[in-house]
Amino acid sequence: MTDFTTLRLDLAHRVAVLWLAREKLRNAFNETMIAELAAAFTQLGADAGVRAIVLAAQGPAFCVGADLDWMRRMAGYSDEENRRDALALATMLRTVAECPKPVVARVHGDAYAGGVGLVAACDIVVAAQTATFCLSETKLGLIPATIGPHVVRAIGERQARRYALTAEKFDAAEAFRIGLVHELVAPDALDARVNEILGALMLTSDAAVIEAKRLVRDVAGQSLTDALLADTAQRIARVRASADGREGVASFLDKRKPRWVVEFEQQSSGSDEDEEM
Repeated sequence: MTDFTTLRLDLAHRVAVLWLAREKLRNAFNETMIAELAAAFTQLGADAGVRAIVLAAQGPAFCVGADLDWMRRMAGYSDEENRRDALALATMLRTVAECPKPVVARVHGDAYAGGVGLVAACDIVVAAQTATFCLSETKLGLIPATIGPHVVRAIGERQARRYALTAEKFDAAEAFRIGLVHELVAPDALDARVNEILGALMLTSDAAVIEAKRLVRDVAGQSLTDALLADTAQRIARVRASADGREGVASFLDKRKPRWVVEFEQQSSGSDEDEEM
């Protein structure tokens, strides 16, 4: 795995915890962090030993958008340099959103501007009740362009229109109400709830989760055309005939645990024994 300067990576029990690690700058983006996030999600997504990824952050904030020094440099960029720079951020967010592994965001503090986009790109979002959010770009004469597709998909056009225009700060309860956040917990219960979700993911087929994530992305917003019906029928036919599809159905009928659950329990047991030694 690549050595990172703006991130920290922890690996245990087939879970990768990727920490934003620019604590003194409230985990603000710069070009290095954007490149490292893209590289990390590409590598972790391709790692057969990783079942799930948790995106977390060190320090009091989750991510407050762009680094001020980076913004100063951008002010002097040419049009072509600005486009190239913006495309790097857009590409990184797509890499997070399309990572084949499930991505759980652990949001403990402020998520502003690009930080909201990062949250929106994740599959599952658990936030502390004290976290705050803001699409702050218009206060700076900017727009939430590269994060826009992810934010609109997460909260819908109506809510995105309001918060993208007003740049109002909103609390975790509002983030939950509009769909940006899936669950709210007390700050001291954040890790426990994330671990419960990870536990649920470990009982699923890795191959099926990859296919399910792709399915949701591909069918979202589509009309129920004959072509869509044929596509979904083809998908389930292919998965039923797959090794995991056959194993899952057989284990259910035989009233036994499927292979992937047994393997996970064995690996977890072995890891626990190693830690105790």
